[in-house]
Amino acid sequence: MNLDLTVLWKELLEEEMTQPYFVQLMEFVDEQYTLKPNQIFPPKEWIFRALNCVKLEDVKVVIIGQDPYPTKGHANGLCFSLQPNVQPFAKSLINIFKEIESDLGIPFPENGDLSRWADQGVLLLNSILTVEEGKPLSHQKKGWEQFTDAIIKRIIESREGVVFVLWGSTAIAKLKECDLSKHHVLTSVHPSPLSAYRGFFGCKHFSAINKVLISSGKTPIQW
Repeated sequence: MNLDLTVLWKELLEEEMTQPYFVQLMEFVDEQYTLKPNQIFPPKEWIFRALNCVKLEDVKVVIIGQDPYPTKGHANGLCFSLQPNVQPFAKSLINIFKEIESDLGIPFPENGDLSRWADQGVLLLNSILTVEEGKPLSHQKKGWEQFTDAIIKRIIESREGVVFVLWGSTAIAKLKECDLSKHHVLTSVHPSPLSAYRGFFGCKHFSAINKVLISSGKTPIQW
């Protein structure tokens, strides 16, 4: 597979990408896209889009997701984000927009494409970067989790003052062993309809992120 990563990310992850697990992962992913054309998401050229949308030195916020939407035409390589033409929005994304509206008074956007956040330094990183149509978590335990752990570790080690946003037990567990003493961490339940009413609504994470950024002399995010 052609690892179309920006230079700085490629340099940072070069050692990781030579590990046997990663070589096997790329073989698996290549095989899946070949054997199941149009059934593996996101489109192949967008697998590493989360990294390519935000330069390492520009990362201000990291939001951790689980895996891409398993519905054709939805996933665009950024966690929680949808391709611009998708309506209605995914339920978790609806709840995210509800919280933004409640927290900051910003009305629902016209589309669910969150690349506008990425353009401002928000790394929207799924733990698993590919999925088969109609089968959530179908590509778990193939190596993606180890690779995205490595991405997070490199950010933690090479940067300071990044805001890590962890929604749900899976995201919280992913960073459980990390030393985040030089960073900021916000946690809550997942925005899924199954859990949003148990603490996601009212968490005010979006205003909290901007307060941290402003206090650090950084430009706040236009959510």
